[in-house]
Amino acid sequence: MCALVMPVDDGTRVRPRTPEVERLQHHIRTLAKRKNAVILAHIYQRLEVQEIADFIGDSLNLSREASRTNADIIVFCGVHFMAETAKLLNPKRLVLLPDMKAGCGMADMITADQARAFKAQYPGRPLVTYVNTYAEVKAEADICCTSTNAATVVRSLPDREVLFAPDMYLGGWVQKRLPERRIITWHGYCPTHYVIQPGMVRARKAQHPEALVLAHPECSPEVLELADFVGSTQGIVEFAGRSSASEFLILTEAGLILRLKALHPHKKFYSIAPCPHCPYMKFVELEKVAACLEQELNPIEIPTAIMLRARRSIERMMAVSTSVQPAD
Repeated sequence: MCALVMPVDDGTRVRPRTPEVERLQHHIRTLAKRKNAVILAHIYQRLEVQEIADFIGDSLNLSREASRTNADIIVFCGVHFMAETAKLLNPKRLVLLPDMKAGCGMADMITADQARAFKAQYPGRPLVTYVNTYAEVKAEADICCTSTNAATVVRSLPDREVLFAPDMYLGGWVQKRLPERRIITWHGYCPTHYVIQPGMVRARKAQHPEALVLAHPECSPEVLELADFVGSTQGIVEFAGRSSASEFLILTEAGLILRLKALHPHKKFYSIAPCPHCPYMKFVELEKVAACLEQELNPIEIPTAIMLRARRSIERMMAVSTSVQPAD
């Protein structure tokens, strides 16, 4: 069932708050409590889905929550690789994804065979894989990273030359921050961030000259050059919260703008036009969350051999993130 949406001033889409929506949200929360389920939602999710979550965050923070929860069921309102990561970190829990079509265009850009070929092309170099990859690719990695800790993870490695996959833009941003290293990147990217072009940013900035430009590192380097701050979704949330500025141009997926407006209603947040949406994130709707929890649909299953190797790369990332304060 498709959620009805309506446009608002920044181009984000919000489902009208009706008695039916509120009833469905209450039903999901009641059911989650009865089944001892925790609901995790990525910041890019629809607003009405964020509202029923126990925890809202970026990939790193949701990974932390998934690793330490004692709930019997994890309902992951995000995309497939995120639910896989939750399963890797807490394999004894039942992890459910509301819609199995919620994939990732970037994750689709590299396979396990391609990761092995990449390593073979540059023997002896460690492979850092972005968390935006599937478990079989993580199994080929030496360590994983998120946009929050990418520079910290690469800095933790003793090697001067490092392979980075799949996001060439995040890898390029890490390279700029760590000029003493050589980052050899795979040619992948996020289709949602790819649509954000410099001309769009300049046009919107001309309309709101006082707005600070906050960008996600999955944007192109030409776009990042226009930013006042570059950081992960959580980093953008924190920057906007502590900044004395009252207007911000947000260069990432539309869901973050909804989250920022909820957290900081006294500030103004704008996007480019048209506002970028991740189609995969929007597959998750309240009706699907309810059906998933009621019938325990779409359990995440990972073959044991892949599970063990992929979990190792994720655990190494978590250890680095725990022991070192990210400078991102």
